[in-house]
Amino acid sequence: MTLRENTGRRRTRRGGGPKAAPERNVNYRNLRNPFPPMEVFSSDQIAAMHETSLRTLEELGMKVLLPEAVEVFRKGGARVVDQMVYIGRDMVDAALATAPKSITGRAGARDRDILLELGSLVFQPGAGAPHATDLARGRRPGSARDFREYTTLCHHFDVFQMMSPSVEPQDVPTHLRHFFTTETQLTLTDKFPFVFARGTPQAMDCFEMLRDFRGVTDDGFAAAPHCYTIINTNSPRTLDIPMAQGLIDFARNGQLSIVTPFTLMGAMAPITVAGAITLSHAEALAAITLTQLVKPGAPVCYGTFTSNVDMKSGAPAFGTSAHFQASLAAGQLARFTGLPWRSAAGSASNVNDVQAANENQMGLWGCLMGGATVIIHAAGWLEGGLSVSYEKIITDVEVLNMIAELCAGKQAGVDEIGFDTALSAVEPSGHFFAAPQTMARYNTEFYQPIVHDYANFGTWTERGAQDANQRATKVWQDILAADARPSVDGERLETLQNFIAKRTAEGGAPPES
Repeated sequence: MTLRENTGRRRTRRGGGPKAAPERNVNYRNLRNPFPPMEVFSSDQIAAMHETSLRTLEELGMKVLLPEAVEVFRKGGARVVDQMVYIGRDMVDAALATAPKSITGRAGARDRDILLELGSLVFQPGAGAPHATDLARGRRPGSARDFREYTTLCHHFDVFQMMSPSVEPQDVPTHLRHFFTTETQLTLTDKFPFVFARGTPQAMDCFEMLRDFRGVTDDGFAAAPHCYTIINTNSPRTLDIPMAQGLIDFARNGQLSIVTPFTLMGAMAPITVAGAITLSHAEALAAITLTQLVKPGAPVCYGTFTSNVDMKSGAPAFGTSAHFQASLAAGQLARFTGLPWRSAAGSASNVNDVQAANENQMGLWGCLMGGATVIIHAAGWLEGGLSVSYEKIITDVEVLNMIAELCAGKQAGVDEIGFDTALSAVEPSGHFFAAPQTMARYNTEFYQPIVHDYANFGTWTERGAQDANQRATKVWQDILAADARPSVDGERLETLQNFIAKRTAEGGAPPES
């Protein structure tokens, strides 16, 4: 529910006054993608790309840097030469057969649970940025305050159904950072949380905090994912130590891994869309296979994030036509596997301007038309991931809310067609402002914007002639000032804080690589 919808409603009058107009009910928590998937390649070409990915794994192999992961592959039937692992297609086929096609992520509240499968639609805000920026305080290294504020902003909007790693809190020591990020998510939101894969000790700390704070048993925790992580391969064809360990740790404990090769055409991937997506597909299949070798049926999500570089500078570019096409191709391959899949929007612009809006929407629509299950970097992402913008979170949410409205579709029953309440109630050359249908629906029929301004030029000028960025600043400031958060069980909070204090005194858990 949006801030405007919270604060701008008409209240019911007591006594004998006129009845208030009905309130608009907004629920963006369980969305389905309403658009038929678009294809960029023929089915034969997609089959050839899948076949080439299998050939790549069989003949060229993956370099795997974690000895434990190498041994898992070896026992599963892979041919191993030092750190090179050659994965047979029979192993991949077996992994795709056991990997679940539908996954329910357990959030802090049951009405926040998420369903991940082809056809469902989940949005995440921008993630993984080392910097934060806003008009009031400027660009700065990410901090604990930024992480908390980002969590509060993203909790506020229903259109974000799961949390992201947002901005890196660099003022929190690395051996304690996982305590901070997990505690923040548990206390400031009840949405499906993110946990970094930065070594087994940190992962197990986070799992224990989540298990006890959610009040579930060990078996209950392992039976369904209560958190997720993002696994990025090191393209081309390398699986490093923390990512391989993360795949193992999360699979063993029944938690969700979203496998996402990050491939830039012309840099760490072939310059063509077909070549880059083929490489990405091969790397994703290798990582998915590892999870199923560790624990058949372990929850895992197919992921891609493929765009191109600017060949003049080598800088990453997003929201390009190549990015759009790569998302469509990734969707075709994801449907080929049957697994839920994650794609990404985003922008390379340095500020929240027209370029940022254009790039984010172009990337977003590539994901939507490709049939993505999860779309990360759907709001707030700037500089190719080097910063997240508070204003851009707000302006992007406006678009996400409108897309969520499209997911509900439109009815065309007797009441909607309105022969008696609209068509026959207005004479030729009349207007429908006072028609019974209009009076019954004027407060609920249309989406109410949170930052867009539909006033005419004169009214807009009288109000201060503020642009969308300035209006967005006021929106995020109001949300932070309200500081709305879910209720927290006092006993569980005390247990959580005692655990963090004890583990901190023991030295915490440095990230492993």
